Amino acid sequence: MSAADVVLTGAKVRTLDPARPYATAVAVKDGLIAAVGDEADVRDWSGSGTETVDLSGATLTPGLTDAHSHPVWGMELATGADLSKIRDLGELLTALRTTERIDGWVIGYALDHNAFGGRPLHHDLIEEALNGAPAFIRLYDGHSALVSEAALRIAGVDGPRTFDQRSTVVCDDRGRPTGHLVEHAAMDLVGERLPRAPFAERGERLVGLLEAMAATGLTSAHVMDLGADSLRLLAAVEESRDLPLRLRLAPWCMPGAGPDELAGLVALQGRGGRDWKVGGVKFFMDGTVEGGTAWLEHADCHGQGTDAFWPDPDAYSGAVRHLHAAGVQTATHAIGDAAVRHVLDTVATLGAGGPRHRVEHIETVPDHQLPRFAELGVFASMQPPHAAYTRADHTDEWSVRLGDERASHAWRCRDLRDAGAVLALGSDWPVAHFDARDVLAMGRSPRGASEGIGLTGLMALEGCTSHAALAAGESGVAGRIAPGYRADLTAFTLDPVTAPADEIAEAPIRLTLTAGRIVHRG
Repeated sequence: MSAADVVLTGAKVRTLDPARPYATAVAVKDGLIAAVGDEADVRDWSGSGTETVDLSGATLTPGLTDAHSHPVWGMELATGADLSKIRDLGELLTALRTTERIDGWVIGYALDHNAFGGRPLHHDLIEEALNGAPAFIRLYDGHSALVSEAALRIAGVDGPRTFDQRSTVVCDDRGRPTGHLVEHAAMDLVGERLPRAPFAERGERLVGLLEAMAATGLTSAHVMDLGADSLRLLAAVEESRDLPLRLRLAPWCMPGAGPDELAGLVALQGRGGRDWKVGGVKFFMDGTVEGGTAWLEHADCHGQGTDAFWPDPDAYSGAVRHLHAAGVQTATHAIGDAAVRHVLDTVATLGAGGPRHRVEHIETVPDHQLPRFAELGVFASMQPPHAAYTRADHTDEWSVRLGDERASHAWRCRDLRDAGAVLALGSDWPVAHFDARDVLAMGRSPRGASEGIGLTGLMALEGCTSHAALAAGESGVAGRIAPGYRADLTAFTLDPVTAPADEIAEAPIRLTLTAGRIVHRG
């Protein structure tokens, strides 16, 4: 071969390639893996323009993928004060008093539902800290918010509303909004009034965010949204620089979508730039357990959770069938057991051939549904860090709503793998931190309600590499270190397969390459 652009030597290379599981040197040329071998081969790969990097002591793996993330739209969600460390109402009030106003607004995100100690959400709980300012506080799940009385007044929200999707402006018994907004359409009533950063500033912020992600070993992300100007923003950034991560974006299909909208979603497929493209369509079959909008086979302990996000679930199935016939993969948010069952039932009607589909989140699922993932060829996409919002003793809001029996079937990553499913792992940033090392660590050592049997070290690594590639339909070009595959590579200072989980969470990343470019040096 001609001289490589980059040669990596001295590493323990976990290729995840059955034809050659281990190596000690890798050559990269024109953004692809050019050769995989040993130290004796390096001289044949090198030339005057080759950069040689000695990774002595490091473990090199295929580049890590976050299989469910929101780095573009998520910048809007992660605006204002980070409230993820708040544990009770007193801490919340202190934070709201001291946080910097944004154009007069108090804005916060990532607030744990448990901070309210079981109290019903009402703007009266926070008004004393606001001094009359409008406030918009996103709960950590991204599917609900608490807004102040002033914010409701600015948005003209003075009573209940009717939506095409399962969304609610929560009102008291006199029909007055409490400030609790549940699901996207309701939150948008106020969210669309929030101040927004200028276009150029958002481009710079996106690059900084992706660089921070690359520093945790990430080389790509499956982006489960396509915001209003995401295409324009990504194209503008690539006019002047390369993206630190590859992005695969899936636009949303919401209830009420007709033939024209479905045709538009099909037309978007494949659009992109050097390191980003549209691939797939995202659906919502339900909301969240904490918000009372997860679709459950039986009501939660508050008497909620018996409705699908699509008021007509058959309309969802029809939309999936339309996209499947057009060769488009779908990824469906399904947290509750009824939502998961309905997605699997829908896929079962599609017949052989065509794209394989995904289910996102799968926070609770009974035994008899587990083998259906492998039987139907459905990919499971899960986020182990979400379980950190729960508690092993089931006193958290998620577990209390579900009750002990269903809470004991939480985040069944290992059970799905043991049942033969392909399991892709991610963070769902900004719901949880994007650090890929946390995803690996918590997949192996689950917390909260998911305590029990975790993934093996190899299973966790596969979830962020080879299985993530399978879930994106890219197993022929990504997810392993082999000639002709993408040169997306991550070098750990320890072996992520054999090192203890808590050490992986803290281990520096030695090197990250995306498309053959070194985007992070540790």
